[in-house]
Amino acid sequence: MSAPRRGRLLLISENAPLPGDRRVWNEARTLAAAGWEVVAICAATEDPPQAPTESIEGVEIHRYPLRPAAGALGYAREYAQALWRIRRLVRQLGRERRFDVVHAANPPDFLLLAARSARRRGARFIFDHHDLTPELFRSRFGRAGPAHRLLLAIERRAMRAADVVISTNDSYRRIAIERGGVDPDDAFVVRNGPDLERFQPVAADPDLRRGRRYLLAYLGMMGPQDGIDHALRALAALRDLRKDDWHAVFVGEGEVRGEMEALAGELGIGDAVEFAGWRGDDDIRRILSSADVCLEPDPPSPLNDASTMIKVPEYMAMGRPIAAYDLLETRVSAGPAAAYATAPTPLELGRCVHELLEDPERREQMGQAGRERVIGLSWQRSSQVLLAAYARAMAHSADQEEPAESSAEPARVPG
Repeated sequence: MSAPRRGRLLLISENAPLPGDRRVWNEARTLAAAGWEVVAICAATEDPPQAPTESIEGVEIHRYPLRPAAGALGYAREYAQALWRIRRLVRQLGRERRFDVVHAANPPDFLLLAARSARRRGARFIFDHHDLTPELFRSRFGRAGPAHRLLLAIERRAMRAADVVISTNDSYRRIAIERGGVDPDDAFVVRNGPDLERFQPVAADPDLRRGRRYLLAYLGMMGPQDGIDHALRALAALRDLRKDDWHAVFVGEGEVRGEMEALAGELGIGDAVEFAGWRGDDDIRRILSSADVCLEPDPPSPLNDASTMIKVPEYMAMGRPIAAYDLLETRVSAGPAAAYATAPTPLELGRCVHELLEDPERREQMGQAGRERVIGLSWQRSSQVLLAAYARAMAHSADQEEPAESSAEPARVPG
């Protein structure tokens, strides 16, 4: 029996395509299964090319062309272009149907502005807090100043315009309440967890080792803040610590990929490092299931310390031990499933990988701990909080006033 119809939802994502963005795609699938009519707007990938309009698993997707940019001015141009194209699509779709909810996934934080026409027609607004945009700006460009203050103001305005804010972890939720002025009752934690019905280990593929004894794996974005340079320098240190018995696969894309491929060559490890690009779920499960150690090289920063990297619970779902820097939210997610470098340097991260490769019993124990622990971080659990957040949004009057200032401490939210 199909789920009863709940309403019509417009889901907006700028910085990652669908269905590639795993969090947004899990949200879309969950809401469609719960009876929502889900219409999504997102950027299209160039490689491989994607159709402008497509329906997948009951989700109607509308894509617009966008070429990602680098640098502060480049991002301003990219976001301005995206806002204009998203707004045009919102108006076009709004002429055909009325939306009950607009759900915008940051960054950027001003995507809800593109849907003001839907708000005027009674739509509730949900702000999906993926990234700390002000901290992201500082991690990339290393400075505060007027631009940083502007981003803080935009973040606050977006949160105050929303009926509900959903955050990826308790650290982000606390920021929404304390910095964004969000009522604690309107702040929910919807974690980045894998769908354990789909994301299950498969048989290892020894061919992925390329004739070496061990396989190391990285999964995720390749931006300036993601620590790919740390991972490569850690692998260069690893080669100094042990014989040439490992191969590494980096799965993902991003603006620094070309630079990182060049760095691997400069470090003398180009022959042992494979950049595989984005892969589908089947390939990702096969690669991770074959890995002896998975890499989590995000270095300490105000952004990374507070962020939950989705690759961490995905590594855990595959039962793989993790080598990581000791970040607050990484430890909250992984606990004993990760080995933490004793200092935030590539040398210590490489030493951490070396010690894991030398200890198969420890790797087995860590993998088992991850499989047990990830149940509490799974999408099956997060989906229930997502539906509760939607119920809360629909309980709001669409023309409510902005919430009053709040300095309350965050209440405990399951997630």
